[in-house]
Amino acid sequence: MKYFYLITNEVKDPQGVYTKRITAYLEAHGGKVTCIDNTAAAAMDTVVSKDRGGEEMACVLVLGGDGTLLRAARNMIDKDIPLLGINLGTLGYLAEVEIGAIEQALDKLLAADYTREERMMLEGQVRKQHQSEDNFALNDIVISRCGTLQILTFLIYVNGQFLNSFSADGMIVATPTGSTGYNMSAGGPVVEPAANLLLLTPICPHTLNTRSIVLAPEDEIRIEIPQGKDGRLQAVEANFDGSCKIGLQTGDSIVIRKASKTTGILKLNTESFLAVLHKKMSE
Repeated sequence: MKYFYLITNEVKDPQGVYTKRITAYLEAHGGKVTCIDNTAAAAMDTVVSKDRGGEEMACVLVLGGDGTLLRAARNMIDKDIPLLGINLGTLGYLAEVEIGAIEQALDKLLAADYTREERMMLEGQVRKQHQSEDNFALNDIVISRCGTLQILTFLIYVNGQFLNSFSADGMIVATPTGSTGYNMSAGGPVVEPAANLLLLTPICPHTLNTRSIVLAPEDEIRIEIPQGKDGRLQAVEANFDGSCKIGLQTGDSIVIRKASKTTGILKLNTESFLAVLHKKMSE
């Protein structure tokens, strides 16, 4: 018997119509399903297990959109169970299964007709005066202002070597998976998800010659928060995949590197990344 976890979404599936439809179909075809509310991050840590007493663990089905899948990837980074996104949103690059074709997708899943892609993740360590805090991201880590509208100053170091001082609304460090997210909106390059690299992109830079920088996966990026204009205190926040926030201020820094663990994403279709990109950009 194949075992599935289904992360539900009460916002995009408030009546549980799609949750019931997927569960009923899998169980009718010999599968077993455990449903988990997408807001119960702590439950994922305690309920989701790769060891099901001899049952074959297939994957975690993530119902909603890219945001739900990103949260699942971060919450289950230690589980080594692949994810399959079912799109109930609008523009989804990660959640590749559209709800109108769910039965066909589930048939492929039950027949093990898929490939597994390993996506690199980011590890970010926020360093404050007396403490540090770590978190992970599949798409990106964004350092942006909080509070009043103001130009921010960032000091960027790569492998301990000073790179440059940036004046901008924020800074994005993205993975290839995240290249089609905020990075793309900020003018950064779109990258094949299977690539292995880091993207550093300023948000609305206040110069005419600032561009994205592509770095090796082994590189370590340190972003320091100095004093602002006229010696004022700068207050910013680091956003991990847009949902987990950690505050920083002048004197603090964040160190970002490639995480040692990856996220497994199941692919059911044979379309190339460029074909999917063309379709998404035409919608």
